[in-house]
Amino acid sequence: MTVRSRLQVLQTGGADNYYAQFGVVPIGLMDKLRQGKVMITNWQALAWETDEAIAKRKSVDKRGAKSDEAYVREVLGEMANAQNIVVINDEAHHAWRKNPENKGKTKEEKEAEKQATIWVSGLDRINRARNILCCYDFSATPFAPSGKKNDEEALFSWIVSDFGLNDGIEAGLVKTPRVVVRDDSMPNTSDFKSKLYHIYADETVKDDINRAAKEEEPLPDLITQAYYLLGKDWQALYEAWNDAGCPVPPVMITVANRTETAARIKYAFDHQRIPVPELCNPDLTLRIDSKTLDEAESATGSKAEAAAALREMVDTVGQKGKTGEQIRNVISVGMLSEGWDAKTVTHILGLRAFSSQLLCEQVIGRGLRRTSYDLAEGSELFTPEYVNIFGIPFTFLPHESDEQSTSPVTPPKTQVEALKERSEYQISWPNIIRIDRLFKPRLKVDIDKIDTLTLQAAETRLRADLAPIIDGKTDLTKCTEIDLQKLDAELRMQRIVFEAAAQVYEQMNASWQNQGTKFALLGQVIQLTQKYIESGAIQIDPPLYGTDPVRRRIIYMMNMNRIVQHLWDFIRLEMTSKTVPVFDANRRVRSTADMPTWYTSKPCNITQHSQISHCVYDSGWEATEAYLLEKNEHVKAWAKNDHLGFEIVYVYEGVVRKYIPDYLVKLDNGKTLVLETKGRMTEKDIAKRKALSTWIEAVNGTGEFGMWCNDVSLNVADVDAIIAKQL
Repeated sequence: MTVRSRLQVLQTGGADNYYAQFGVVPIGLMDKLRQGKVMITNWQALAWETDEAIAKRKSVDKRGAKSDEAYVREVLGEMANAQNIVVINDEAHHAWRKNPENKGKTKEEKEAEKQATIWVSGLDRINRARNILCCYDFSATPFAPSGKKNDEEALFSWIVSDFGLNDGIEAGLVKTPRVVVRDDSMPNTSDFKSKLYHIYADETVKDDINRAAKEEEPLPDLITQAYYLLGKDWQALYEAWNDAGCPVPPVMITVANRTETAARIKYAFDHQRIPVPELCNPDLTLRIDSKTLDEAESATGSKAEAAAALREMVDTVGQKGKTGEQIRNVISVGMLSEGWDAKTVTHILGLRAFSSQLLCEQVIGRGLRRTSYDLAEGSELFTPEYVNIFGIPFTFLPHESDEQSTSPVTPPKTQVEALKERSEYQISWPNIIRIDRLFKPRLKVDIDKIDTLTLQAAETRLRADLAPIIDGKTDLTKCTEIDLQKLDAELRMQRIVFEAAAQVYEQMNASWQNQGTKFALLGQVIQLTQKYIESGAIQIDPPLYGTDPVRRRIIYMMNMNRIVQHLWDFIRLEMTSKTVPVFDANRRVRSTADMPTWYTSKPCNITQHSQISHCVYDSGWEATEAYLLEKNEHVKAWAKNDHLGFEIVYVYEGVVRKYIPDYLVKLDNGKTLVLETKGRMTEKDIAKRKALSTWIEAVNGTGEFGMWCNDVSLNVADVDAIIAKQL
């Protein structure tokens, strides 16, 4: 629908047609142009029922499949009498004939083949009845499934011009993308690139945004820092456009990994957790995902009306006088793909796994359409336009391979599976997505008992450099800088206090039982937060970074999640009266029987008292522990927690993480032991243990899942003693 809407500019009449806008047709021939007919349709419109399909549904209609003539009259409508037709296939990589070499197709591939062949077969019928002069296939990815490994052999053989994105950028036909090349924090250790280059790959981000979190939960600090930097750069451009009298604002888009992440981002902007006020207006923020449509439907009572209204808003972003004219902030989950390319997009932030350069190009392509094609004054070149990008690992460097080198030897793989015949060794556990807390009726904590929180200046980004990609390479001689100390020097400490207090209050509010004292609670939280921030319990390392008041305030704001989580952890431990587990609504209980089959080349042994066929070892220590579990007479069943999906969510240094314990052990007295192996305990391990203890306390409190316990093995010799302790 988006593509079809965009293509209306190809209609020969109307003020918005591209023939007139770009001077494609001379003025003297415009009357001739209007005599032509353009029909825009999709592959679904060309579908028809065969005789076999009609027979299968046992219809009372005995007329059979339509003839070519009847088919053409139905499909072409007003153009039914036209002869010698020209066809343009947009996104033509979706239109091809069946390839006999492509065998063993998956269900998805079969469906794609069905859709692709419907279009081409329909054109065959039109050709027989009306004659098609020529088909022009347009595609940025001219590949057809061939079943062959070499992509070069899968290229459309009729390619006339291979004009790639790099050529388009170099020619100035699209905006020039600028990617972040460095910042003033510690880079990735593997490639020394800024962590803002591929945000999703950071360990503090990936686990956090891949869980079913509530919308009010704070975003990871790296994401907040990215939005702060990119948002302030957007704000400077917004003010420049405003001063120039531009009627529409620049647009920042986010491509997120899932609906929960999009909801958290929208919530963060709506509640001004990102300190860029112009981006925080809920009426000028557009969230696009399946949940948005459901919410719109419930408000209007009609899915069709909701879809139409949302589509109208999406399609007119940045268009003067249209519904989406003033939209500034677009948050999407996989819906900004082919066809959506608003002209006013100037900033893009990616929060998902970008597994291929093609995917990077597709996302960045949503922001490459120019706002104008005017020549620069005194030049034959277009005025340069840019789009600034965080979080998308975009590069034009080609992938080189040595096809003549010897193929590496693939080590043999072991199939690891859950055995149905070993159901007596099945271990089940409650599938808990989070643990809520019921609090004592009065907020009373001693702030002096809270541990010191150290913020690492090396992990806080105050400046970032972006470089344009030209001729396939980043041009470091043309870097532009984003500097928060210059862009947000007016940030006030009072705002930081209220922001932190608001986030703590939001986390407490849902579980606060004394509804009549909620406003009093907010006041207490503000006082508590102010006392905490002013107490000196927050330190900056190295201390020199905290001496400048502006820098100190910005570091506080950029690490807001850690400050809030640190204070919140202390409050909830002091104030909790009861823990309440919240179960996954789709699957309340999981078990070892649910484990999908997987393959490994790591060393492993066949098990005897586990439903999982093999135990895979990462170390000699694990091999010995597994042997002891197999031989212990009190162990009824056991399983190594590998690919099982048993995870505990915990918070460390203000970051939400996932903890995967090593072993699940079912004892003969009915208890289930969660066993961890550690050579030494670090602060991070202590945080994991606290989270696991809370999880077990909540599970045991339900009385539904038997008794659970946990322990840690610091030496292979203590396994039997740990088991004996639980009997």
